[in-house]
Amino acid sequence: MQHLRKIFMLSPVRHILALLGLLGAGLYFALHGNSAMMTLYRDGFLRPLHRFLSAATGRLPFSLASLIIAAAVLAALAYIAYSLYKFIKGLIDNKALKRRKTTELIKPLYLLAVTALCAASLIYSGFCWLWGVYYDTADFEERSGIHAEPVSVERLYAVTSYFTGLVNEYAKETQRNEDGSIAIESESIFAYSSGLYDKIGQKIPALSEDLSVPAKPFFPSKAMSLLDFTGFYFPFTGEANINTDCPAALIPATISHELAHLRGVAEEDEANFFGILACLEDGDPVYSYSACLLAYIHLGNALYSAVPELWRENYEKLCPEAKADLKENNDYWAKYKNSSIKKASNKVYEGFLQGYGQKDGLRTYGKCVDLLIAYFAENVEKTHDREGV
Repeated sequence: MQHLRKIFMLSPVRHILALLGLLGAGLYFALHGNSAMMTLYRDGFLRPLHRFLSAATGRLPFSLASLIIAAAVLAALAYIAYSLYKFIKGLIDNKALKRRKTTELIKPLYLLAVTALCAASLIYSGFCWLWGVYYDTADFEERSGIHAEPVSVERLYAVTSYFTGLVNEYAKETQRNEDGSIAIESESIFAYSSGLYDKIGQKIPALSEDLSVPAKPFFPSKAMSLLDFTGFYFPFTGEANINTDCPAALIPATISHELAHLRGVAEEDEANFFGILACLEDGDPVYSYSACLLAYIHLGNALYSAVPELWRENYEKLCPEAKADLKENNDYWAKYKNSSIKKASNKVYEGFLQGYGQKDGLRTYGKCVDLLIAYFAENVEKTHDREGV
């Protein structure tokens, strides 16, 4: 017991904070699956907190999340370097003085380990209670009344064809640079995002919240590309952060996706679907084109898996501008295809999703197709019915 007390006294604050972090995460998983209690917590505390945070940080002209993450990374690197310096210096001093004070020698490394445990447990516990809770409450499929259904090839083809037509239609309304890429003024596209969910909120009450805040560019965005992220919602500040280094055509759709998270849509597939729906309901040509292109990617991938010949036939109907945007996007991400950082990031993120009950991990993005078909099939089958499919 006395030995444990000596260890504890090396840094009481860090030990206590690490314990609190572990207890917080433990409490979350003890209540994991208790939908009634988590819903009370979400509606009574979490949503009001996130609305407050979003409103407060929304007034800043920059991403506070960028500063916090950058400061945390720099602080971590500095502390690791300092700890290693203290350890090496202790080795040299011990050798010079011919001392064998093991406890004093390993103290810098022990404190480094405790600090890492403290930071990891508190951050993870924070994510559990500021974000994981959403996975334990009714998803937006249930709250919106839009339910995914079993998908037939006929319906998949019909809805894919429908979005192919929309892509071609909205492509005509988008301005292009000299190289053919879509021209997007970053400042205006982000400023416009503050009201993107106004119309869809009137149609789907579950998305209606007093949250007229824009998404924000993340700096440095290239770091996000290395991690295979196009954007992320930061629950500690209530900000939707966007990778602006990737091709411009899909940035508006990514903005809408992250703003869905800002409204409490936790599941990635649902955030894709409602993000697409918000853009189309809003009607802005640039956002609508981007959303339709994203929808086409998901639907086209599903159609290719089902009947490659039909996908190829449908792909040939895409306008040259859309094909160029898809190629630019594919070429961009191909640069990071074999990145070990990307593979590690995907592995961690897949574990993150599964830890919150998303059993399919990264494959949960596929549900977006089912929701798109459930929502649009009834309207498009009349004009895109295909016999003999």
